[in-house]
Amino acid sequence: MSTDKHFKAISTNKRGYYDFSFTDKFEVGIVLKGHEVKSLRQNNVTLRDAYARIFNDELWLIGCHIPPYKQGGQFLESEPHRSRKLLIHKRMLKRLIGKTQEKGLTLIPLKLYFKGHLVKLEVGLGKAKKLYDKRQVSKERDLNREMGRTGRRY
Repeated sequence: MSTDKHFKAISTNKRGYYDFSFTDKFEVGIVLKGHEVKSLRQNNVTLRDAYARIFNDELWLIGCHIPPYKQGGQFLESEPHRSRKLLIHKRMLKRLIGKTQEKGLTLIPLKLYFKGHLVKLEVGLGKAKKLYDKRQVSKERDLNREMGRTGRRY
């Protein structure tokens, strides 16, 4: 997404890709205050421990850390770890409710980016990987890297 001129990546959740295998990914909007958007423009955000939950037929982002805007002044009321509402179509929300309750899937934020002047969040519907799955992925990555090195030598 960052290769397109309309998308400017702010943050990616690399740990989410390592710990979960995703069946579906989708784009949602996020409700932010003005000083939080300014802080995002300075690339100050942490998605590592964040997750999404459904409360009262609304989707919420929990655990995302957006530090206060540095030039905002001392009177700026800021809660870096507050829960933020995510904007999603009602039909898609109903579908997510069914999948998370039936199959035990989790909603993990993967990427936060600007799409034009709007802030968007890519959320993945995934299942936690077991330890042996993580080892297998690591083994395959090392094997591909080694094959790439030997291919360059000859």
